[in-house]
Amino acid sequence: MLLSLFQYQFVQNAVIASVFASIVCGIIGVIIVEKRLIMMSGGIAHTSYGGVGLGYLFGFEPIIGALFISVLAALGIGYVKRRGGTRSDVVIGLFWSFGMALGILFIAMMPGYPPDLTSYLFGSILSVTRGDLYFMAIFTLIVVLVITILFNYWEAYMFDEEFASIIGIKTAFMEYLLFVLIAISVVVLIRVVGIILILALFTAPTAIAGLLAKNLKLRMILSIIIGSLFCFAGLWISYVLNVASGAAIVILLTIAYLLVYIAISFRFRNEIN
Repeated sequence: MLLSLFQYQFVQNAVIASVFASIVCGIIGVIIVEKRLIMMSGGIAHTSYGGVGLGYLFGFEPIIGALFISVLAALGIGYVKRRGGTRSDVVIGLFWSFGMALGILFIAMMPGYPPDLTSYLFGSILSVTRGDLYFMAIFTLIVVLVITILFNYWEAYMFDEEFASIIGIKTAFMEYLLFVLIAISVVVLIRVVGIILILALFTAPTAIAGLLAKNLKLRMILSIIIGSLFCFAGLWISYVLNVASGAAIVILLTIAYLLVYIAISFRFRNEIN
């Protein structure tokens, strides 16, 4: 039954989208978790809803609108964070709410019946189109190239920002670039798990990989593999049970993390005793 599903074009699209999403999460997620930028990533993700609404209002691709607003939010949050003067969680909360409010406002301003935005909020991997895949492929390639080319710089930046600055790395540029990459990653993930559940896909595969390995490259590779496996499993459950794909993926990842954590904790206690 599982293999027979691949004869359908929409299933093939969903599988390819899962791979792109897993690559992005495996790479960016490790940096986000290591730099403790999880909530900031959530703020950028939720701000993108304003871009979705903007796209619908003016009749262009909502994903492009989400990218535009996400990048603006990322740069804005990064600027305020580096300038100081206010707590970063306050800024994140304001951007988070402002983006969602903009999306609601833009949709309300549309003439006629408002569109169904459920797939953007909660994900609908089975409705991913060929056009969505082109966008996801481009954005995934950008993330992979930037991280790969500057990998040694990222490693130093994650280890110690002060040390990285001393050896000549422009940490301010690295931080702004990271925020932009997070915004790009959000666009890749929107159609898979939706804006509401993006945080889980950013963190869960990385958290599981972090329990199994400490090496940076290995954690990224494990995160990609783990993300892919659970995206495929969530996709299959979504198809069979007719439930939201994003919810299925996130629930499976959360259960997996808890099981791995319990198993490692139990093993550690046995080794001590």
